[in-house]
Amino acid sequence: MDLRARVVPSTFEEDLVKADYTPAGYVQENARQKALEVYRRLCAAEAPPSLVIGADTVVVADDKILEKPRSTEAATVMLSELSGRSHQVLTGVALVYGAAYGAPPIEESFAEITEVDFASLPPELIDAYVASGEPMDKAGSYGIQGMGGSFVTGIRGCYQNVVGFPLHRFCTRLDVDRLRRSGRAGSMESPPVS
Repeated sequence: MDLRARVVPSTFEEDLVKADYTPAGYVQENARQKALEVYRRLCAAEAPPSLVIGADTVVVADDKILEKPRSTEAATVMLSELSGRSHQVLTGVALVYGAAYGAPPIEESFAEITEVDFASLPPELIDAYVASGEPMDKAGSYGIQGMGGSFVTGIRGCYQNVVGFPLHRFCTRLDVDRLRRSGRAGSMESPPVS
């Protein structure tokens, strides 16, 4: 199948109340809302897309959801909380399949969970890493695919999930037959990714 993705950033505010959800439910609902916002916007401007994919990743430590830090101080606190401990990385993925004009889209979502073990991080290492700027756009204030990967002593689960998108699980959940039946498979227009 020839899938060509185009990135369409979502304008969903991501203002869900964390206390109303489990961590897995939280990332799934954020991913769903991102995908639905893009789907609706594209439907208003053009034909319904064949597929919109939304994703949201967080880090969870002691049942506390850690998103992207809002300041260098917040990044320092998050990394200190993760130091020398295990935590979970959760990614919610929503698949919103286009439907016939006027029909509601078909939605599916899942959450992938990966356990990550961190080394003990001395304060001066945390400060230097935060000063690099790398943590500032990463859930939990680190990126395993960058310098933050040097803090990781082990993972149990999907590495790509920790990077931010559980590719294998996505591929197993992608409904290729639905895309073919929609008549937009093969040389189909790219599915937007929010």
